[in-house]
Amino acid sequence: MKRWVSQAMLAVILIIGVIGCSGNNNNSGGSNGGAGDGGSGKPVELTFWGDWGGEGQKQFETMVDAFNKSQDRIRVKYVLQQDMITKFLTAATSGGAPDILFWDRWRTSLYAPKNVLHPLDDYMAKDGIAKDAFYEESIKELSYNDKLYGLPLTVDARALFYNKKLLDEAGVKPPTTWAELEDAAIKTTKWNGDKLEVAGFSLGDNGLFNMYLQQAGGTMLTEDGKTNFNNEQGKRVLSFWNKLLNEDKVYKVGFEQGLGEGTDAFVTGKLAMHYTGPWMLSTYKKYGKDLDFGIVPPPAGPNGGKGSVMGGFGLVIPEGAKHKEEAWEFIKWWTANKDNALLWAKTSLNMPGLKAALEDPFFKDDPFWQPFMETLEFAKIRPAHPGYSVMENDGLIPNLQLYQQGEQSLEDTLAKAQSQGDKLLADNAEVK
Repeated sequence: MKRWVSQAMLAVILIIGVIGCSGNNNNSGGSNGGAGDGGSGKPVELTFWGDWGGEGQKQFETMVDAFNKSQDRIRVKYVLQQDMITKFLTAATSGGAPDILFWDRWRTSLYAPKNVLHPLDDYMAKDGIAKDAFYEESIKELSYNDKLYGLPLTVDARALFYNKKLLDEAGVKPPTTWAELEDAAIKTTKWNGDKLEVAGFSLGDNGLFNMYLQQAGGTMLTEDGKTNFNNEQGKRVLSFWNKLLNEDKVYKVGFEQGLGEGTDAFVTGKLAMHYTGPWMLSTYKKYGKDLDFGIVPPPAGPNGGKGSVMGGFGLVIPEGAKHKEEAWEFIKWWTANKDNALLWAKTSLNMPGLKAALEDPFFKDDPFWQPFMETLEFAKIRPAHPGYSVMENDGLIPNLQLYQQGEQSLEDTLAKAQSQGDKLLADNAEVK
């Protein structure tokens, strides 16, 4: 009798086991993870593509290792890819797409229309993650046609770095307006005959025109997708540049490049003020007592307008990913969890996209981070037009260079930039 009962129980156990295996095969390692890949008991393996090598790769691998140790259902592997976007587009049509992709956010408006990115809206709703937990502009940059395609990994914006020693010697305070910036630049500039020894303010990056235009009260594009800088706001920017360059002589075109390869004008005390982002903090801090610097938000324009350009990166899921729900678990763990976002911030010295993480003393109690946090409150992303980057790089910037070199008038510069820019915007309005 006991032997018969034992055999019956064994049969029941075997049936349950078969049913269990059958259920896992149907799920194939879905959103709940279950027994992993296809019910085999092995974790689901995800591939994470990025183009950061060196220290950046180590930072990514720190996060990957932390995630892998946090649970036993999913295993992520970081794969460094050179020429990543080209390889991704090829993989998107050939079936070899990764599960997670490191993403420069401005690309979203270019590639979301190609249907190579997977929207995250359903995942966000299912897990109760609100978009307003992140910086609004960064979410906007990861969206297209009211669909969200990623979560922000980093946020950044330009602020004004200044050499404390040079400003103190000149008897000026860190500027808060264009007028104060001009005054400080004049007083910190040093010429030796016709040789510029210390530039008061750098005008070496004319790609920052967008930021100045915001400060002047303008926008780069109209609502119907045409250029919007051949106007009074654009004239204010170029007039300000011209005054600094040619009347005040606080800078000379090519000054930084003329110091020689590998020479940083700000580090060596040959530049009093310039715009850059939080990515330079760790570099400048290395110089310690040899470089005593401070940071303030970008000075306001003539009518009090504030402006800076927000940039940064995100994580997205390719449409061709084989394990989308597991990829979402990884992205959510990294970007939407305060502790993990803070681990990333401390590991990489980047500002995370999750606002709650920036409330930590690591940021709030550090005077170097505070100006960037203030700047992020008004910084704007670049316009989400498929042709914007082409317009800026090929239509606007070459004309700005001619203007700074004295080869083109203010009026011709804005008119030609408008004409060429509008054509480039129209030619690239449809994503091909």
